[in-house]
Amino acid sequence: MAPNPLAPPWLHVPDDANALVPGLWSRTVVRDDGEITVGGVRASDLAARFGTPLYVVDEREAQERAAEVRDALQTAFAEVGTAAKVYYAGKAFLSIEVARWMAEAGLNIDICSGGELAVALAAGVDPERLGFHGNNKSAAEIDRAVSVGIGAIIIDSLQEIDRVAEAAERHGRVQSVRLRVNSGVHAHTHAFLATAHEDQKFGIALGDAADAVARIRSHADLHFLGLHCHIGSQIFGADGFVESAARLLAVHRDLLAGGDVPELNLGGGFGIAYTSVDDPAPIGDLARRIAETVAAGCAELEIPTPVVAFEPGRSIIGTAGLTLYTVGTTKDVLVAAEDDGETAVRRYVSVDGGMSDNARPALYGADYSARLAGRVSDAAPALVRVAGKHCESGDIVVDAEYLPADVRPGDLLAVPATGAYCWSLASNYNYLGRPPAIAVRDGDARVIVRGETEADLLSRDAAYDGTAGEGVNR
Repeated sequence: MAPNPLAPPWLHVPDDANALVPGLWSRTVVRDDGEITVGGVRASDLAARFGTPLYVVDEREAQERAAEVRDALQTAFAEVGTAAKVYYAGKAFLSIEVARWMAEAGLNIDICSGGELAVALAAGVDPERLGFHGNNKSAAEIDRAVSVGIGAIIIDSLQEIDRVAEAAERHGRVQSVRLRVNSGVHAHTHAFLATAHEDQKFGIALGDAADAVARIRSHADLHFLGLHCHIGSQIFGADGFVESAARLLAVHRDLLAGGDVPELNLGGGFGIAYTSVDDPAPIGDLARRIAETVAAGCAELEIPTPVVAFEPGRSIIGTAGLTLYTVGTTKDVLVAAEDDGETAVRRYVSVDGGMSDNARPALYGADYSARLAGRVSDAAPALVRVAGKHCESGDIVVDAEYLPADVRPGDLLAVPATGAYCWSLASNYNYLGRPPAIAVRDGDARVIVRGETEADLLSRDAAYDGTAGEGVNR
């Protein structure tokens, strides 16, 4: 079958539009009698019990991915004579259950706000195992973090040095800190996801690190752990990490003249596959190459190899999640292709969610995949664009995908790899309640975050007296 001229060049017509592309789905996802099951639970059963849209998290997959990433990094650095410290980047998806899974897997947790701190503490995570990021932590957030005994605060500006020192003195603690710097290495990713170039809000210039560290060391209430750098997100290879590490180690060596520098934090950003053409390097390969580079760099500089910390999030929770939608309408639109003007049909498949439960396509132009979840079909593949229900033309869930041509209202649709930055970026745009998140494992399903009802949304409106509005969904 010839490709639709409206399809992007990378999207190939599948031999079977029902087939589940390896690497996009959690490893428990299979088709059983034509229907997608995850964690041993049928998609139709999940939709009937919890409704759609629905975030589905494969608990076993999340825990196994956490262990695999942890083991890969720790093994690689043990082989070069040092240790790796692994933090789960909570911003990807953080709930009490998820925090407990990560802690049980032996990971520390990265937080970025007072709210994320509250979740980690509610999960019973030892505060010593937390790292606190953010370019504009409030005085109250800093004070609370210090008071509970947080393991590390990542200093993001010169003003924060004094603020953290004052909080540490007030609580009679010596607070461990890292200094976030920009290595100047640009990750091969969307501009909004690249976070180590100079013209952005995070960190300080690498050339200013020595003065900032001297200022940190001037405070008896602060303990300097080392430099921190995060080069971006959704990174498929090791080159950016290798170059960033080399630049950081040169400064790390100079800082040793003024005192101990026990750690080096290279951040996170390991990518995952969202489409059939995405090809991220295996975490074991990335870990070995980064470890060998750090060890070789330290040997060349004649300095001890520090403990190296990482902050993966997406690579742990991303493929553990999928989102279920129900198709509401379909619409064929005749469109002229941009390259040669040839006209072809693009089918719009509208679902009951959209940018309120997955903002990434609107924010970054992120690509996703989709499959019919409740059945299989022998119909020929047709190019579709999966659209949300919001009052925005840019409300697209999947920009381009081939689905069976008989996709119709009432069909269940599954979008894989939505475990990271979907629930955490969700909104109430158009007054839609955020969907529930459920965990599946070994044939069981349970709610880990309740969905919002109309009554929940109205309860926040100061003018709502709790009685007006017949038919409010509660």
